[in-house]
Amino acid sequence: MRVSVIIPAAGLGTRMGQATASAGANRKQLMLLGETPVLIYTIRKFTANASVAEVLVAVRPDDRPVVDEQIRRAGFDKPVLVVEGGDSRQESVQHALAEVSSDIDLVAVHDAVRPFIDGETIERVFREADETGAAIVGIVPVDTVKQVKGHKVRQTLIRDHLVLAQTPQVFRTDLLKEAFARAEAENFTGTDEASLVERLEKVEVSVVAGTDRNIKITKPGDMELARLYYSLESEGQATTGAVR
Repeated sequence: MRVSVIIPAAGLGTRMGQATASAGANRKQLMLLGETPVLIYTIRKFTANASVAEVLVAVRPDDRPVVDEQIRRAGFDKPVLVVEGGDSRQESVQHALAEVSSDIDLVAVHDAVRPFIDGETIERVFREADETGAAIVGIVPVDTVKQVKGHKVRQTLIRDHLVLAQTPQVFRTDLLKEAFARAEAENFTGTDEASLVERLEKVEVSVVAGTDRNIKITKPGDMELARLYYSLESEGQATTGAVR
């Protein structure tokens, strides 16, 4: 099993407000956890997996010089390639998908700003996708979920039938390429990669249980929680002797 990991990192981070500036970076994926940019910390989680053959990072043209330099300094032992991102996540992933090596069995897409995905979950979702063709990471919501119209509740949804989708989302390479080609032909924009694959009606997308720690850094408050998780991981690495 050979896996290519696509990391869309072309977002502007507008919801972070002034937090990015105070961190010395103009994008949330370039903010620091300790001395490590979030993006680099995320990439390391995947290069540590034996099945990962390459990582492709889709960035805005303005960010390419700094990302190229960060990757060079990180000294990854696997190919980490930078490609030009698009105006949307879907375009960014599509650009990167066109650069995936020809001998890749599975493509995983992971948010640049989910740096706390753990190695066990990565391995489980890879294995599930290898068996079924399509698998995503997700968690069951703990809060009651209401469907509303305007400011009025229309119904209460059963949580047992709901999943909050996370990443990575992993698919057989040919399946994902077909899903993106169809979406482009039909001018369809999905909310995630799984929504494109679902439209093909060729495979059922499996869900592998994720964790609450696999947060997506979106708002300033998320960075405070991220720094806590980073300190906990750093302590664990120091205790076990793991390489950071």
